[in-house]
Amino acid sequence: MVLYILYSDTADRHYIGITSDLGARLTRHNSGEVRSTKAYRPWRVIHIEKYEEKTEARKREIFLKKTAGARKALYEQIHSGPIV
Repeated sequence: MVLYILYSDTADRHYIGITSDLGARLTRHNSGEVRSTKAYRPWRVIHIEKYEEKTEARKREIFLKKTAGARKALYEQIHSGPIV
């Protein structure tokens, strides 16, 4: 299971999600099939974290979505490093 963070350059927005098939999920985001990301296309993957269990990935996703400080710190770390 993978936790992923997408970034839209055109809208300067991030999206956090989990999936077992990142390629297929990114295609769905960029084809407009995901309502919450449709208006901000195109998206690119900027960060991934791999987990053995879905519950671990889901806990991390919820933590990042609910904890603004942790989310902001991770975004700063991502954007200050090399582009994926």
